[in-house]
Amino acid sequence: MYYDCVVVGSGHAGSCAALSAKEHGCQKVLLVDKCPPDWVGGNGYFTAGAHRTVHTGVDDLLSIMSNVTPEQAKRIDMDPYTREAFIEDVLRLDPERRSNPALVAALVDNSRDALDWLAKKVQVPFILPFHRQAYEVNGRYKFWGGLYTSVEDGGKGLIAAHQKALRNAGVEIWFDCPLLNLVLRDNRIAGLIVRKDNCEVQIETPAVILAAGGFEANPEMRATHLGSGWEKAKVRGTPYNTGDCFSIAQAAGAKLVGDFAGCHSTAWDYNASTLSGERDLTNQYTKSGYPLGLMLNSKGLRFVDEGEDYRNYTYAKFGRQILLQPGGFAFQIWDSKMLSSLRKEEYGDGVVEKVFAETIESLAHKLSTLGLEDEVQFVGTVRTYNEAVTQHRLDNPGVEWDPAVLDGLSTQSSRLSLSPAKSNWALTVNVPPYMAVKVTCGITFTFGGLAIDPESAGVLSESTGKPIPGLFCTGKRNGRGLFYTNYPGGSGLTGGAVFGRKAGLSASKYTAS
Repeated sequence: MYYDCVVVGSGHAGSCAALSAKEHGCQKVLLVDKCPPDWVGGNGYFTAGAHRTVHTGVDDLLSIMSNVTPEQAKRIDMDPYTREAFIEDVLRLDPERRSNPALVAALVDNSRDALDWLAKKVQVPFILPFHRQAYEVNGRYKFWGGLYTSVEDGGKGLIAAHQKALRNAGVEIWFDCPLLNLVLRDNRIAGLIVRKDNCEVQIETPAVILAAGGFEANPEMRATHLGSGWEKAKVRGTPYNTGDCFSIAQAAGAKLVGDFAGCHSTAWDYNASTLSGERDLTNQYTKSGYPLGLMLNSKGLRFVDEGEDYRNYTYAKFGRQILLQPGGFAFQIWDSKMLSSLRKEEYGDGVVEKVFAETIESLAHKLSTLGLEDEVQFVGTVRTYNEAVTQHRLDNPGVEWDPAVLDGLSTQSSRLSLSPAKSNWALTVNVPPYMAVKVTCGITFTFGGLAIDPESAGVLSESTGKPIPGLFCTGKRNGRGLFYTNYPGGSGLTGGAVFGRKAGLSASKYTAS
């Protein structure tokens, strides 16, 4: 049984790789995944579909958008997102700036072309995310946070487009088909062994592309690499990303790289399933409204700066901070001023358990049945926060609240400064009714993975530092040395497309040679 190229993993990155291999000359392309057909799409299915890309402004993006009317276009305020800004956003989110510069440059420099390819080749229905990345201020749609491109119906729409494109391209797909081993001859890929229909099947192929995700759904590996307590985190996406391929790739000589102690983790619904996400609600269990309110732990204390930066640059690290709190959970709270600004897909009726009260004291009392241990401290924390906000406003009467910019409204003043501060969007929480939801840590993907060449996406050998002939990698399986500690929202899907295309092109060239 022979194929020109075999891709392992049916998610966004693997689909991009398979389509790219087909596009560039591979006649017989096989995609295998250990998940059943009902779980196609990996973690890409559970995303909001956001792709981060360089662009010169709204006119540059309109050519690939399907949801913007001419009238809406006239009312959009959107700053260009430059190469320099994208690169700096990746680098600055790790205090030690450890990201590999060549890999960051490859991601950024190919980002815009990747979106054009997805729109035209894959027919991905891109939209401007008015509901996620814009606030309407004085009749203008003000986009913020460097992230302006999403997909209609989120990850569901993205994977549906991929599945249709794969069928049209003639890519064969085997589900319920885990990778067991790689076959090497003369230190180069000669095939792979999979389990299909309860039998071991050896496939001959000169090119294998690994795109099977990280180890985020493996509690033991999480505890080993991320640390004690991480076995309790809730899995946001597929339960099939269990890290199996790391030992298989290492046995073939692959080099590991990146932040194995780091991951993408976010504020997640406390009542969500622990072992996997839900295919119906997907990304709706995310609870990202904290910049508009406060987060308090079970002791009644704040523990992060909710307004440190745009949500796009903090949400992927705050899950870790929630997990570190007593009991591994926290409460998000708002007053009535902010309730209409919370995203309905995350905080709507029937999506999350909401607790309402007419006073902070009664809210604290109700939350005591959900794990709040210190009602008095909870009330005191909110009162002190309100005092700090009021004093800052007295010191800075000209500063206006604006959720679309880093507005500088904070808790720091000449008389009272909080630790942690709330650095932006700090409004008093004092107008009833008050609302609270209980959140925990949802893990999305792990940062450590396989080292690759930034141009070919070839997997590097531990012994030689050079690409292993015939072995390529993309997606979250590919640690790349790209993200450490944190990451800018939307760059994961973009990276899957950029390096997936590179892997497919390189595999086709290698097969032809």
